[in-house]
Amino acid sequence: MRVCLIIEGAYPYIQGGMSNWVQQLMLKMPDVEFVVQSIAADRTSHGEFKYEIPPNCLEIEEIYLQDDDYIDMRTQKKLRMSDDDYYALEGLMFGTEVDWERVFHFFDRKNVSLNALLTGKDFLSMTLNYYQKNYVRVTFTDFLWSMRSMYLPLFSVLKGHPMKADFYHSASGGYAGILGSMQRSLYRKPFLMSEHGFYTREREEEIIKADWVQGVYKDLWIAQFHKIGDCCYRYADKVTSLYPDGRRIQIESGCPAGKTLVIPNGINPERFSGAAQKAEDDPCINVGALLRVTPIKDVKTMIRAYALARERCPRLKLWIMGSLDETPDYARECQELVQELGAQDVEFTGPIRPEDYIGRMDMMILSSLSEGQPLSILEGFTAKKPFIVTNVGNCRGLIEGERDAWGPAGIVVPIMGVSKMAEAILKLANDPELRQRMGEAGNRRVRQFYDESDIMSQYRRVYEEMAALQEG
Repeated sequence: MRVCLIIEGAYPYIQGGMSNWVQQLMLKMPDVEFVVQSIAADRTSHGEFKYEIPPNCLEIEEIYLQDDDYIDMRTQKKLRMSDDDYYALEGLMFGTEVDWERVFHFFDRKNVSLNALLTGKDFLSMTLNYYQKNYVRVTFTDFLWSMRSMYLPLFSVLKGHPMKADFYHSASGGYAGILGSMQRSLYRKPFLMSEHGFYTREREEEIIKADWVQGVYKDLWIAQFHKIGDCCYRYADKVTSLYPDGRRIQIESGCPAGKTLVIPNGINPERFSGAAQKAEDDPCINVGALLRVTPIKDVKTMIRAYALARERCPRLKLWIMGSLDETPDYARECQELVQELGAQDVEFTGPIRPEDYIGRMDMMILSSLSEGQPLSILEGFTAKKPFIVTNVGNCRGLIEGERDAWGPAGIVVPIMGVSKMAEAILKLANDPELRQRMGEAGNRRVRQFYDESDIMSQYRRVYEEMAALQEG
């Protein structure tokens, strides 16, 4: 069995929950051959591998969203586009209905140059027609260049080099999902899509808030991602989510209910059994944040809440454990915020082995603006640590339990809720018995419902179903 795994912005170059999940899949199914398509923003996004590549991973293909395959137009043959191709691309860019079959086969042609397409007369004609009907209040050259920048990433993925496999498995919707959909269409092989978050909703929220997208273009960007999301749900044979409410969101977003199933994240419940523990003479109350220092994790709210709590409990110490390299400007702003607030005992460790640190923590904390089902919470539960989390994704379900009566394994606070987060830190800091009771509840929960052996067995069954589909 050969499986093509499709990942956007992660494995094997960035450590985190998504990449750990990919590594886990390959390691736990050593008899399955994997090829990986790794999508990144541009060539600067890919550096050294952060993981030891398993022997059953046969190939890693890199696809860049900002590759326009520039060529000298004086030597390039004119791009010939049929009427059907023209209307299919026009529908993709500016219509409400998309002929994805025609779009996929158009980009599969070996002679399609993105540079020739984006600077050609057909692209100009489509854009001008739409501009004259809807956007004459803005400068046309700005509109034209905005459309080129908007569609270059999508066209770059569509022009990627499809890989033959027994079936395709994307780790998200979005660009990874569209590449899975294209290969499903071209090779008539099954396509499995796993949604750890909800790509279309997340991109919509991001664009609404973004400064880099001017107001008149926000609707076009959002419409594009909705088209991509609809395409993924159409072509996927199975769509997994991490928790029941996630499945409900998928169905509400247009995914046929019969395609959906829930497979949660998993973890080895014995992973931290031999981990280093807090020294008996350590006077600090250690608060651990195991995360990438990026805006989506809202580390600034965490720092502000910690600083507020530490004014009342000087024994607190905050450990921010994870990569500072993914968004270095934001990481620097977080470090500067610590200085501005005069917060003491804040340590940015950079990348770590969780086994070396998590056992030394008294509590864990996650301040994210958006999550699916965070692996870091399961790690905290495995180490018997209570967790303070924002009310996003499946965080409340993990903390409070959805199928048991063991009680809360931490405290849920509002998004960006500095004061509530500070109160939660103080509540746990001042009550060692509560910390122990919550840690035990989380540990029982993870052993019962999130054992990685059980989770991988579920994926194994789905993989066998996919293989059977392609054989039929």
